[in-house]
Amino acid sequence: MRHRNYGSKLGRQPAHRRATLRNLVTNVIERERITTTLTRARAARPLVEQMITLGKRDTLHSRRQAAAYLMTPVATKKLFADIAPRFSNRAGGYTRIIHAGFRIGDGANLAILELLGSKLKKKEKKEKAAKPEPAEEEKKEEKAGA
Repeated sequence: MRHRNYGSKLGRQPAHRRATLRNLVTNVIERERITTTLTRARAARPLVEQMITLGKRDTLHSRRQAAAYLMTPVATKKLFADIAPRFSNRAGGYTRIIHAGFRIGDGANLAILELLGSKLKKKEKKEKAAKPEPAEEEKKEEKAGA
């Protein structure tokens, strides 16, 4: 019987599972959107929401609790400075899970775990440098060899 046993074990030992979840939570707070498997997203979602709730309290104790769980000081600073004030009037439900299809290699169910109100940052395309004509390259080689 699985009474009162909530959450997935993610196929890992307890220490490895905790480390995986800490990394997921840290990345969600730093980047505001991550792509992972559906099972990991469902496991990380309550922890992300718990961190945001700690950020909303904004006491010394809550800062220390968040810093002890998050992996980087940058994530802790962003949580208390940017993310928590954004959700100050919201009672809960700070994240959303969007199904994103299947992974190519093993067919795993993928999902996007994101904070509400996060804006999609599009990557800027790099302009390709114009290739010089072959005749110009030969002339440069001749000058260098002479």
